[in-house]
Amino acid sequence: MSRTLAPTTDEQLYPYIGKRFVVKLGGEVLLNTFGLRSLVADIGIMSAHGLGIVIVHGGGSQADALAQKLGHRIRKVNGRRVTDDDALEVAKMVYGGSINVELLGALRAGGASGVGLSGVDGSMLIVERRPPVPVRDRANGTAEWVDFGHVGDIKAVDTSLLDLLLGGGYVPVVASLAADEGGNIYNVNADTVARTLAVALGAERLYLLTNVPGILLDSSDRNSLVPSCTPEEVEGLVNSGVISGGMLPKVQNCLEALRYGVKQVQILDGTQDRSLLLESLTRTGAGTVFR
Repeated sequence: MSRTLAPTTDEQLYPYIGKRFVVKLGGEVLLNTFGLRSLVADIGIMSAHGLGIVIVHGGGSQADALAQKLGHRIRKVNGRRVTDDDALEVAKMVYGGSINVELLGALRAGGASGVGLSGVDGSMLIVERRPPVPVRDRANGTAEWVDFGHVGDIKAVDTSLLDLLLGGGYVPVVASLAADEGGNIYNVNADTVARTLAVALGAERLYLLTNVPGILLDSSDRNSLVPSCTPEEVEGLVNSGVISGGMLPKVQNCLEALRYGVKQVQILDGTQDRSLLLESLTRTGAGTVFR
C-alpha cells in the first residue's frame, strides 16, 4: 500500500522533491547512537517531503566483533577483508540480520518507513566471484596473489524493486550482500554497492558517511579538510600520497559515480552527535564535495 507524502513549501527541500539520494553508512556510523538518531530524523523529514532515499550499509566493525566472539580468524590484506566460509556466515548474520533490522527500527523512530533488503532481493545485484588478484605490500613493496574468497564483483543491476518501493514512499535499506547467477551469496564492498545503485537510479546525490570529516591534507589534523575536489585535483592528491589506504577506494567510487551521471558526491563525518545530511543541502563547508 502506498503512502501519501506530505506537501511542503520548505525552501530547503523544494528543489529536491522527486529526486533520489543514496546514503551509504559505514559501520562506525551505526555505532554512534546519538548521531544515528539525528541522521534518521533527517531521513524521515526528507522522505516525508518527497525525496527518495536509499540507504546502503556496511558493518565491518560489527562483523569483526562477532567473528572474535565466535573464535573465527579475521584476515585482511591492505585493509580489505578476506571472506572465507566463516566470514561469509558472519556477514550474513550481521549485514543481512542484526544491522539491517536495527536500522529499520531506528528509521521507524525517526518517522520513516524502512524496508530491509540486500542485493539478493529482486535480483537487484548480480555478481561474480572475484578472481585471485595481485596485492602489493605497502611496507616492503612486494606483491602476492590473494584470493579474497566469497567476495563478489558487480556485473549487473536491476532497480525495479527499488523503483517500486521509492514510488510508495518507503526507504529501502540495502545490506551489501549479493548473489551470482547460480544463487551463491557473496560479500560486496558497500561503497561499490552504493555507487552502483546511485548511478542506476540516476541519483541526484551520493553520500558516503564515515568516521572522518572527508579528505584531510594531514590525517592527524581534522581541520585540514579539503572542502571540494575535482577529478584532476583528486589525481594530484593521490600522486602526492594525501589520499591513500582505505580512503583511496572510497574516492575512486566517488569519481566513478560522477563519471556516470551522479550530480554530486559527498563524504561526510557520520560519527558526530548531530547529522549533517539535511543541512548539507543548503550549507557549504560540510565534508568533502566532489563535483
